[in-house]
Amino acid sequence: MTEVARAKLSELLAAEAVDAGLRVSVIPGGCSGFEYSLALGAAEDGDQAIVEGGARIYVDRVSLPYLLGAEFDYEDRFQGAGFVINNPNATASCGCGKSFQA
Repeated sequence: MTEVARAKLSELLAAEAVDAGLRVSVIPGGCSGFEYSLALGAAEDGDQAIVEGGARIYVDRVSLPYLLGAEFDYEDRFQGAGFVINNPNATASCGCGKSFQA
């Protein structure tokens, strides 16, 4: 997780006043086969917790192999802001960057 992503996640969690983390899942969908699902929430049974600099990411068992080695970043661009996943396991992605193939 980049420093920018950690700072933004901490800011979002403080604004929500919750003791949670960023839940990340890989789900079927999109034009390339898989999509990322991101939400603020608590860990669920069987989740892998990744903790860096106080920031927590929770990944379910099914999604974990798709995300090994991935870097989580946060970008604030003219066209929108949000978390970005730079995933070395993605062999292809759609033109809009919303879905990927593994």
